[in-house]
Amino acid sequence: MVSGGGVAAENGEMVGNGEGRKGAGASVLVTGGAGYIGTHTVLRLLEKGFAVTVVDNFHNSVPEALDRVRLIAGAALSARLDFIAVRDSPKQHACSSSCTVELNRAGEVEIEIHVCVRFQGDLKSKDDMEKVFTAKRYDAVIHFAGLKAVGESVAHPQMYYENNVAGTMNLYSAMTKYGCKKIVFSSSATVYGQPEKTPCVEDSKLSALNPYGTTKLVLENYFRQVQAADPEMRVILLRYFNPIGAHRSGDIGEDPRGIPNNLLPYIQQVAVGRRPELNVYGVDYPTRDGTAIRDYIHVVDLADGHIAALEKLFATPDIGCVAYNLGTGCGTTVLEVVKAFEEASGKKIPIKICPRRPGDCTEVYASTDKAKKELGWSARFGIEDMCRDQWNWAKKNPYGYSANAEQN
Repeated sequence: MVSGGGVAAENGEMVGNGEGRKGAGASVLVTGGAGYIGTHTVLRLLEKGFAVTVVDNFHNSVPEALDRVRLIAGAALSARLDFIAVRDSPKQHACSSSCTVELNRAGEVEIEIHVCVRFQGDLKSKDDMEKVFTAKRYDAVIHFAGLKAVGESVAHPQMYYENNVAGTMNLYSAMTKYGCKKIVFSSSATVYGQPEKTPCVEDSKLSALNPYGTTKLVLENYFRQVQAADPEMRVILLRYFNPIGAHRSGDIGEDPRGIPNNLLPYIQQVAVGRRPELNVYGVDYPTRDGTAIRDYIHVVDLADGHIAALEKLFATPDIGCVAYNLGTGCGTTVLEVVKAFEEASGKKIPIKICPRRPGDCTEVYASTDKAKKELGWSARFGIEDMCRDQWNWAKKNPYGYSANAEQN
């Protein structure tokens, strides 16, 4: 289970041993791998033959989500899924009785490699990153970890800069120290701000309307600059447009803590009786039904987009730092989403008309031509599929990964 690492240089730093493994079979570190998009991507990575290691601080996720990934994947695929716990932090690791352990000496640090799902590591901690990268060697990183609530970012901007920006810099420092030269970064369509025109193309003017969006924009610029300083580094920035839906099994899905910030989780909570009605903010937009238009993408399509980006990194040594939109390329109104969910669930969703929220755009959707041409990727699922799978998750797990309302 322990992979060979680089060679220790005289200065104590690790030197990567060449290109490492390429494509399927390569070792991939997934930060934030217990989250909504992370779990779906980890599952698809395993199904595509990659070896996966997850690090997560469980700020907005739970270990149960990764337990379910293992159940869906099965024993054979789960054998390629690693979770790391540092031996001097036993409280961070609550193993099940089936957990197996192997020990690896990395300098003076003794590391446990667990075939289970319990490493609680934080990118804000340089020590945690050091332990993750001394445990084994990674051929690439998919970086999801970060805070993502717009309202919270306005109330607590310092927290967002510490988590998203400083944490990513710690990750990158560890990557360069240990010779890992490939990263797929989870950016966001928020970097387009109030777009001057739609669809949004990758070379559109970039701006940010809130601290969350600003951290994504800062990090995009950061990756461009550090890649320019180190041409061997390969970086892909993926700008997401409203991921929704769930795995077809209904065993993993989105489980936000507190009041949902996004449309579909809120609708599903109304459908299962957790909330009385859906607030619709603005019905006077210049759109076909008066409600705002967004580009919704199935989370499984989004996960596949990460696979395509990862394969592009392995296949293109001179890729530099490149951005791609991941969306469907078409927009859906709020009321159209409500109707599609009602049809999928057979439930009537009560709505309350509210004034527009400051800063909300009329229409935002992606141009996906670049991803289709250069990554060979395009979305396969429509809004009906997304709502069907979201409802399957909701009816099987009305309180998310918690067993009941008290735990949620």
